[in-house]
Amino acid sequence: MRLGLLAAATGLGMIVSSVTAFGGAGPQPTGTGDLSWLAGEHSTAANPPYFDDARNLHLGHTPDGNCGPGSMPETSWQGRVPAKDFADGRAAKGYTCNAELVSHFGDSGGYRVARYVDKAGHVCAFYDSTLLFPTNATGGDFGTYVLDMSDPTHPVRTAELKTPAMDTPHESLRLNTKSGLLVADAGSPATQAGFVDVYSVAQDCRHPVLDSTLPIGPLGHESGFSPDGKTFWATATAREGITAIDLSTPTAPKIIWHSEKYGSHGMAISPDGKRAYLASPCCNYFTAISGFGNGSRTGGLVILDISKIQDRTISSPVADVPVIAKLSWPEISIPQNVIPITIHDHKYLIEFDEFSSNVFQYNPGSAVGAARIIDIQNERHPKVISRIRLAVHNPDKRATDQQNDPGASTGTQGYAAHYCAVPRLQDPGIVACSMILSGLRVFDIRDPYHPREVAYFNMPASGGAHAMSAPAFDPAAGDIWYTDGASGFWNVHLTNGAWPRYGAYPTPNF
Repeated sequence: MRLGLLAAATGLGMIVSSVTAFGGAGPQPTGTGDLSWLAGEHSTAANPPYFDDARNLHLGHTPDGNCGPGSMPETSWQGRVPAKDFADGRAAKGYTCNAELVSHFGDSGGYRVARYVDKAGHVCAFYDSTLLFPTNATGGDFGTYVLDMSDPTHPVRTAELKTPAMDTPHESLRLNTKSGLLVADAGSPATQAGFVDVYSVAQDCRHPVLDSTLPIGPLGHESGFSPDGKTFWATATAREGITAIDLSTPTAPKIIWHSEKYGSHGMAISPDGKRAYLASPCCNYFTAISGFGNGSRTGGLVILDISKIQDRTISSPVADVPVIAKLSWPEISIPQNVIPITIHDHKYLIEFDEFSSNVFQYNPGSAVGAARIIDIQNERHPKVISRIRLAVHNPDKRATDQQNDPGASTGTQGYAAHYCAVPRLQDPGIVACSMILSGLRVFDIRDPYHPREVAYFNMPASGGAHAMSAPAFDPAAGDIWYTDGASGFWNVHLTNGAWPRYGAYPTPNF
């Protein structure tokens, strides 16, 4: 349902694939040429297959990992849940690789999961409860759920936030750990004009306190949050629109900047608050005008200089801000969001697309964008250096009887990516992605030129999985939290050395 509405509302199926070529190899982190340094810590990881050395790009899907003791591996190629597995009962047992269940709650979920430890030491999970309001929430009980995770083996729901935006946040739910604010903008699959709800969770995260709910969130769908916690960004899809909302006084938020010039699905903000990284869709639905200078209907990454918004010196609430760079890639589908990270003090973005490039009908040749790592050390010349993909995303696999697997033959959902997240922004070690029918997938990105899959966890419902949420992390325990729209909240522990962890992992703000 969400998907058909999204297609109709945005026209994003019109994205084409003829776009900017990739850049050259560029500087590489220590160890890129010799991957033996992974062997001691990842004895269960497979050796990388063929790479294009000239461009340092992996060709085809990301190498899949060897599954260690306790795993229940997939029965077909990487990411697939075959129709026969539903018929003979194998799918009901789930698929795991270097991952095991810690706990489970409910039977529905949405697009974001967040973890927070308050001043009193309470541990909480927050997540939106539905993929499409007002359907499929656990027991018909809508809203944003709060779980007490003090005992990670027994989640306890302590609150349901039911103010206007928290009832239907769509993809906008955001937690900022520095300010202790949980914020959402009322959203829908297309774009919804509506409220912004601001809650404080700093004192007792089990029982968030409403600071404000105001109709200052025009064009709600996705969002961003400045790391200092002072600016929440509401973004749209059915038409171009970004709104910056000042949260310096959470009880009295106010719009400080709005523009309909820059297209953004989701967005992330640099650690210093001075750059906005936009996952930009192909075009404005109402005008069908590409934001890219070559005139083709392409989308991708846009980098904006938002320094004057960050320091509150912008000349006008509708003033233009400088565009620093734009980038696209051949396998683009619908850019979803980005994550700014550093690896060995080098700056990168993890960008992830959703669905396929044709959201109107299934076509084996349609591009599945999945995810990629982009080098932004030179921010005026960003370049894709590697891709994060599963075998099910490849055209040769999409052309097989894979398309008959439950849920696979849609231009949206199906075997495609939706959201990714990292445990921290500096040397994150891994990235975890919800890849819809393929469940939760975990990739080692310590060598950003050569990512490799090291774990997965997939518990498909009768019609297939609907894993579409940005995961959250409990680094001390080695656990990952995510939601599946058809089966609820999952707490998953990584095993067999699949998660390389060094030092403290504070919850990231992005």
